[in-house]
Amino acid sequence: MSILYVSPHPDAFPSLRALIAARYGEAGEGPGWGGAHPRICLQPPPTSRTPFPPPRLPALEQGPGGLWVWGAPAVAQLLWPAGLGGPGGSRAAVLVQQWVSYADTELIPAACGATLPALGLRSSAQDPQAALRALGRALSPLEEWLQLHTYLAGEAPTLADLAAVTALLLPFRYVLDPSARRIWGNVTRWFNTCVQQPEFRAVLGEVVLYSGTRPLSQQPGPEVPAPPKTATQLKKEAKKREKLEKFQQKQKTQQQQPPPAEKKPKPEKRGKRDPGVITYDLPTPAGEKKDVSGTMPDSYSPQYVEAAWYPWWEQQGFFKPEYGRSSVSAPNPRGIFMMCIPPPNVTGSLHLGHALTNAIQDSLTRWHRMRGETTLWNPGCDHAGIATQVVVEKKLWREQGLSRHQLGREAFLQEVWKWKEEKGDQIYHQLKKLGSSLDWNRACFTMDPKLSTAVTEAFVRLHEEGVIYRSTRLVNWSCTLNSAISDIEVDKKELTGRTLLSVPGYKEKVEFGVLVSFAYKVQGSDSDEEVVVATTRIETMLGDVAVAVHPKDPRYQHLKGRSVIHPFLSRRLPIVFDDFVDMEFGTGAVKITPAHDQNDYEVGQRHGLEAVSIMDSRGALVNVPPPFLGLPRFEARKVVLAALKERGLFRGVEDNPMVVPLCNRSKDVVEPLLRPQWYVRCGEMAQAASAAVTRGDLRILPEAHQRTWHTWMDNIRDWCISRQLWWGHRIPAYFVTVSDPAVPPGEDPDGRYWVSGRSEAEAREKAAKEFGVSPDKISLQQDEDVLDTWFSSGLFPFSIFGWPNQSEDLSVFYPGTLLETGHDILFFWVARMVMLGLKLTGKLPFREVYLHAIVRDAHGRKMSKSLGNVIDPLDVIHGVSLQGLHDQLLSSNLDPSEVEKAKEGQKADFPAGIPECGTDALRFGLCAYTSQGRDINLDVNRILGYRHFCNKLWNATKFALRGLGKGFVPSPTSEPGGHESLVDRWIRSRLTEAVRLSNQGFQAYDFPAVTTAQYSFWLYELCDVYLECLKPVLNGVDQVVAECARQTLYTCLDVGLRLLSPFMPFVTEELFQRLPRRTPQAPPSLCITPYPEPSECSWKDPDAEAAMELALSITRAVRSLRADYNLTRIRPDCFLEVADEATGALASAVSGYVQALASAGVVAVLALGAPVPQGCAVALASDRCSVHLQLQGLVDPARELGKLQAKRGEAQRQAQRLRERRAASGYPSKVPLDVQEADRAKLQQTEAELRKVDEAIALFQKML
Repeated sequence: MSILYVSPHPDAFPSLRALIAARYGEAGEGPGWGGAHPRICLQPPPTSRTPFPPPRLPALEQGPGGLWVWGAPAVAQLLWPAGLGGPGGSRAAVLVQQWVSYADTELIPAACGATLPALGLRSSAQDPQAALRALGRALSPLEEWLQLHTYLAGEAPTLADLAAVTALLLPFRYVLDPSARRIWGNVTRWFNTCVQQPEFRAVLGEVVLYSGTRPLSQQPGPEVPAPPKTATQLKKEAKKREKLEKFQQKQKTQQQQPPPAEKKPKPEKRGKRDPGVITYDLPTPAGEKKDVSGTMPDSYSPQYVEAAWYPWWEQQGFFKPEYGRSSVSAPNPRGIFMMCIPPPNVTGSLHLGHALTNAIQDSLTRWHRMRGETTLWNPGCDHAGIATQVVVEKKLWREQGLSRHQLGREAFLQEVWKWKEEKGDQIYHQLKKLGSSLDWNRACFTMDPKLSTAVTEAFVRLHEEGVIYRSTRLVNWSCTLNSAISDIEVDKKELTGRTLLSVPGYKEKVEFGVLVSFAYKVQGSDSDEEVVVATTRIETMLGDVAVAVHPKDPRYQHLKGRSVIHPFLSRRLPIVFDDFVDMEFGTGAVKITPAHDQNDYEVGQRHGLEAVSIMDSRGALVNVPPPFLGLPRFEARKVVLAALKERGLFRGVEDNPMVVPLCNRSKDVVEPLLRPQWYVRCGEMAQAASAAVTRGDLRILPEAHQRTWHTWMDNIRDWCISRQLWWGHRIPAYFVTVSDPAVPPGEDPDGRYWVSGRSEAEAREKAAKEFGVSPDKISLQQDEDVLDTWFSSGLFPFSIFGWPNQSEDLSVFYPGTLLETGHDILFFWVARMVMLGLKLTGKLPFREVYLHAIVRDAHGRKMSKSLGNVIDPLDVIHGVSLQGLHDQLLSSNLDPSEVEKAKEGQKADFPAGIPECGTDALRFGLCAYTSQGRDINLDVNRILGYRHFCNKLWNATKFALRGLGKGFVPSPTSEPGGHESLVDRWIRSRLTEAVRLSNQGFQAYDFPAVTTAQYSFWLYELCDVYLECLKPVLNGVDQVVAECARQTLYTCLDVGLRLLSPFMPFVTEELFQRLPRRTPQAPPSLCITPYPEPSECSWKDPDAEAAMELALSITRAVRSLRADYNLTRIRPDCFLEVADEATGALASAVSGYVQALASAGVVAVLALGAPVPQGCAVALASDRCSVHLQLQGLVDPARELGKLQAKRGEAQRQAQRLRERRAASGYPSKVPLDVQEADRAKLQQTEAELRKVDEAIALFQKML
């Protein structure tokens, strides 16, 4: 057994780091070292167990007598799960190791330096402001990096985040007040996100951030006794006291003097004029092409860029599969791509789930379309039976004071259709705002005649085969809606104990979360024996028909064959023995109410018990005696409890954690009720759907969801498809009454008396044939109910093409290619489409299913109106003030008590509101977040970062167009001309890699890989390197080289914009339209221009990349030295010392690029063995090249020496203080281990600084 020794101190951050790593090891694939999970020991290891002095904590013993590992970095690395940021050669692993090193060498010393004096654990002689400034310098790289990243490396916490978060625990708990946290907003957001992760919370609990006043629980602990002060120290303290007294006397004198005359306030400096929001205001009729002939605005503006493009795309028919071909059935060697939209509710408005779904789906659609495939993304809208009916009912009551029953069914349905025509296409307009390239001419509504015909056909066929049948069973019932509802429409509210909840129809809140115990008397017992049962729904005891106990429970063996007496009914309740009962819960006896509980219903079925319904559809009690008869169910709860107490049968009440099912439409408490309903027999269909995945005919991604698929299919229950509504597809089934004395009258649950038909006439013929009578003796009554909305949605992939009738679209586009949606409706929609598709068409509706994750807020919390963290995508696109967010809460249906809580949440997350980010930035950001299998913690600041990226694209293209010149004519092809420079070859090589990664990522649904490749190419390679290297070339005299550079630059813009187009359709179209075309036959729009493919861009050049990597390494070294010596406005000369001639030749070839990129003066390569000029600072560019930056004449050596000597003295004093502190008696036993660790790290850092200062002093002394 391995043992992890950790400190029990709550602030021992090295130990906390190890404990959190162990938690991740438990949750992942096990510890990285492959052993079992260690046992935790909250104390140092006994000296007898260690062959050397006890190691500092945390320490890990790998089995008795095994290997010892100590120190937080090594232990955490060992405990972290394999493959999640461990050692390796990948870029991610290197990034993890880089940040871990930064946390250990920079963050921990700075964090301890700023925090420990505040806790009284370190001498306060050190300037606290200097310590805070040092902490700020350590946080700056984090703040910048986290502007565009949720975590330090990747899309989930890694060892890097663990090391950095634990290093910053002390500052966040004791130093960084709210104002400081606002300055470090990205760091704070990232810190809060990490500590909210389950593995962090399991160890840290709730992390309370410093509020500015330190509570008693956070007061400093006992101070460590300081060593006795020397005579010199005492003398210094006496001088300080003397100076303090003189200063206080001076302050007192100044206060006694009259105040000086008030100075006139200085006029405020005039800032730069705000140009305001840039908009496109040229007159452009809807559907006409946008005018881009004018000058480009100075900066990117989403409002300007997004104007006018979508109506033109739609008008030109670019989104139709027929575009550019004679018909959709014309052979296309590139293939066909078809995907249907998950139909949003007709009542719906855009939310982030829609935004994510459409960002992914539209990116895929645009990619396939640009690849030349016959592409159809089919839009549609769901009639949303319950949601729409509720909306219109409320409107009807508000405007006319009428209920739907007062209006009547036909008139009410007319009102619904009227509302649909007025408001029902709002969601379509919002989808267009997102840039969704749907073929709107094929838009379908699930209540359209074409789709309604398919619904009727499907019901009749399945009913005729016996797949659909009539049965009386328990259903989820909403008493407010007076209808059955599906499982997805039931919200589970978890209660920890007694809770009062508001229930529609009740003035007072209703009590839940309690367990009431009462007694049933045993019939015929001489000793007044009783059986005590408990329930959370005491009113249902009026429907009890038995008491159940476990067959092996010894307490009740003597009661076999006995009964108990119901106190309010003339009914005896048999005592039944069933394995369902938990002997350990309560008394081991449970009441059985088959008509109002699913488990009880199954027990009743096994024992032949009667199911007595005691509630009607409105929740009022029936089939019970007075005084309970007619009472609403929760009023009856009080009356039953009082009656039990009156009869002396009440035995107690206690808090009971429970889950209350709530209807997510009406917020009513869902009641299980027995009702005759229509059901779909799912067993065989589920087996076929499961087998399709097993065979590989249907591919589900991410593959982790396949296990869920098989579990659901293997344990599926028959599907209730009846809904007691008026809005929806009325069930095409008819109850038969036969006017013939030879045929007895039927009852509702008897399926023989129900027939289905595509028309009433067809149903009548079926009934006449079934009962052997003439049609005139048949009377039919159509079922009043409608079908579950998911039934029509399950037919969507083929009903939109006119099934069961044959059509060109049905033959071409069914089966589809892909179904993309959220994993939360894998069962409710995806599974039903697969089952019904296989059953009714004999074909799978699609070949692949890609399931994206759920969007959460920046802290990982589920989005909830009551938390104030729900984000409207249109607010991200257009921007909104904090007050605007508050106003949205006031117009919502939140309780007033929740509004204030939500406002606080909005104020914390969006103190300045949400800035305008634009559609392109939102789409790109959502796709960049979409890592397979993980939920998305959406941080709006990161979306804003992608708006800045759009501005970078804008400025880069604007510069490039100036560089190309008005008379530039691009080559007919993108092939190199043969005179390309090194940097031309390099950027073409990097572009080739971006093209490869983009296509590979789209094929694998790895959207972060695509966005990262494109972002890196544009920002870090094209803008940061190539354009900088190009400036002297375009202004040079060599026109051949300049022309090659222009052609290469054009190719980068052309290919780069095509790469980005699926994610950022608006800004890329705007910029693309401003570029000249290679040929007159070029497509009119970027969205139908071929997507770059590796066969087109095959310019991989390893030699050029190696050479430019050297140039970039030298550039980074020069920039680092310039920053060290504050040479921001000077272009110092640079000398390169190389290890061999090959490196020298390479360095000479790239010296001009180094000069441009590093803002250096002369860049010279020294001959092998040549001395380095005097007065140079040195840095390492690679193992074959050193950089020497000339400081002679650029800095004042004497002045710099003075600074360095002072810095050296302070560093020596600090090191001495640390050594004395660590050498003090009692230090090892009295000082917390995490403080000892921090002291050790600080001493190491100080000694390293001393060495660096000594090197600099030696350098400047040579310059004197």
